[in-house]
Amino acid sequence: MYSPAATRYDSPQFYRRCGHSGLRLPLISLGLWHNFGEKDSYETARAITLRAFDLGVTHFDLANNYGPPDGAAEITFSKILRDDLLPWRDELIISTKAGYYMWPGPYGEWGSRKYLLSSLDQSLKRMGLDYVDIFYSHRPDPDTPLEETMGALAHAVRSGKALYVGISNYPAAETVRAAKILRELGTPCLIHQPRYSMLDRWVEPELLTTLENEGIGSIVFSPLAKGLLTDRYFKGIPADSRAGHDKRFLRPTDVTDEVLAKTKKLNDLAQSRGQTLAQLALAWVLRHKTVTSALIGASKVAQVDDCVGATKNLVFAKEELAQIEKILA
Repeated sequence: MYSPAATRYDSPQFYRRCGHSGLRLPLISLGLWHNFGEKDSYETARAITLRAFDLGVTHFDLANNYGPPDGAAEITFSKILRDDLLPWRDELIISTKAGYYMWPGPYGEWGSRKYLLSSLDQSLKRMGLDYVDIFYSHRPDPDTPLEETMGALAHAVRSGKALYVGISNYPAAETVRAAKILRELGTPCLIHQPRYSMLDRWVEPELLTTLENEGIGSIVFSPLAKGLLTDRYFKGIPADSRAGHDKRFLRPTDVTDEVLAKTKKLNDLAQSRGQTLAQLALAWVLRHKTVTSALIGASKVAQVDDCVGATKNLVFAKEELAQIEKILA
């Protein structure tokens, strides 16, 4: 029978307050976008999840369409909950999202009230939960009034099916509008989930400044640029890597000589700091106090240990930041 490590909360500095809320999130959160599908190893998924919790990772991030097939990651997570983690439910932050395609017909994607609330009910059923801690609008909908989408999020909280709400992939201007609507509805926007890494810096500076001004926390996804900011591709493309077996999200053509030249220089800097390249990349996004947490994926338990190890050194000298900018230029 699983029992979590007694040392999991020994580092209070591992948690950062989310915007102006009372909620603190771990600096590293575990995402179930990959490796928790129907054909993936359940035992590996279980081992990754439990190791993360043993290390103090309390936040587990899902979405309705994570798999494959769609919904499979929530089903896998529900089994881990049932088998191991349910006694510690009140120590967990469980999030899910709706916005991308989930089922056929006009009500199976985007941001209508019909889709969002139906999807949330389905997610709760798949996970065997009465509520999620955070429910997100996964992407802005150009055809649905923002008031309707945000109203659905606020209703999720009022109905007791979510404790907090967030948005993902929203640009700065729409973030400001969404935050204003949610405040007026009495359900402040807790968090924004944008893509952010050394190789993808679209959030700078406008969105990060907006989040700080609005008092919204953030959890950044793909901080390792789908694995490019690791040492996995230095000697070619491994068969078990993202580019090697799942070309929907990272193609071999993405692993260019130009990218590798940059990542190898970054790796040299990481080693001089006593870090792996992945740890350097995570520390770099977490240097922003507006970034509450960095969202990682893992296919092996060792990757969780490596990523959590990044939090041991989040301080950069001015010379190191200048060197990184020169490498990335």
